[in-house]
Amino acid sequence: MQTTATTDTSVVIASVRDAATLLTAKLQSWLDVVVTKLPNFVVALLVLAIFWVIARTVRDTLKRALIRTPLTVPIVSLITQSASMGVIATGIFVGLGVLGLDKTVSSLLAGVGILGIALGFAFQDIGANFMAGIVLSIRQSFSIGDVIRSNEHTGTVRDITLQSTTVQQFTGEMVWLPNKAVISNPLVNFSTTGERRVDLEVRVSHEADMEKVRRVAIAAIEPLHARLESRPVDLYYTDFAESSINFTIRFWIDFAREPDYRGARSEAMIAIRKAFRREGISIPFPIRTLDFSPVGGVTLGEVRMGSNGGPG
Repeated sequence: MQTTATTDTSVVIASVRDAATLLTAKLQSWLDVVVTKLPNFVVALLVLAIFWVIARTVRDTLKRALIRTPLTVPIVSLITQSASMGVIATGIFVGLGVLGLDKTVSSLLAGVGILGIALGFAFQDIGANFMAGIVLSIRQSFSIGDVIRSNEHTGTVRDITLQSTTVQQFTGEMVWLPNKAVISNPLVNFSTTGERRVDLEVRVSHEADMEKVRRVAIAAIEPLHARLESRPVDLYYTDFAESSINFTIRFWIDFAREPDYRGARSEAMIAIRKAFRREGISIPFPIRTLDFSPVGGVTLGEVRMGSNGGPG
C-alpha cells in the first residue's frame, strides 16, 4: 500500500514538473517574441500617434474650409468626422502591417466587408433616410423656419437632421417626416420666393353689373396694407352657377409666416364685403326650388291653397 501511494505521488510531482516546464517554455517564447518585436511595436505606436495628429489636422482644416460653404452643420460634421476616422483607420492598418500582422489586416478587411453587407440589409430604411438627409442638405430645398407642404403635412420646419425633418403644423402638432419620404414625394416650399398669392372666391347675383363688380372689387383690394404694390390685382370670372356668378380675385403679399397669408385673406374678405354693401352689390345665398307635384310645376303656395279648399 505504501509503495502504491509513493508511486502516485511521484507521478503527480512529475506531471506538475512537466506542466511548469511547458509553461516556462511558453512564457519564454512569448518574451522572446516581445523582445524581438519591441522595436516594431514602438514604431507601430509612433505611426498611430502620427496618424492621430494628421486626423485632427484634417478634421480642423476641413471644418474651417466647409463652414464657409452653403453646407449645413450636420453635413459639415459628417464630412469632417468621416475624414478623421478614415485617417485613423488607415493608421491602424499601417501599424498592424508594421507588426507583421498582414493576415490580421486581411481578416479585418474581410470582416468589415461582411459586417457592412449584413448591416446594410438590416438597416435599409435607416441607411436610405441617412442618404436622403445628405441629399437634402446639399440640395437645400428648404431650411429651418420655412413653411412647406410634404406628404400631406403643412407647417413650419423646426429641425433638420440626417434622419428626419421635423415640421410643426399650424395647429401645433409636431410631425417627424423620414427624409426618404420627403425626398421621394412632391415638396412645396411657400417661403422660397418670400411672396405668396392670395386667391379669393366670391359670388354675386345674376342681376349684378359685372363691369361694376370688377371695378368695386379691385378698388377694395388695392389699398390693403399687406398687398404688394408691384403686382396688380387680378379678377377673373369663372362660371355662371345656379344662383350666382362666380369670380376669383387674386393679389400678392410678402410672405414669411402663415399668419401673413391668413391675415391678408381675412382683410380682403372684410374689404370686399364692405365695398359691396356700400355699392348695393349682393352676395346671394343658394336658391332651391321645391316642386310638390309628381308631374312637376306645383309650388308650395299652390299646395296650401288646395288644402284650404281653394283652386287647385
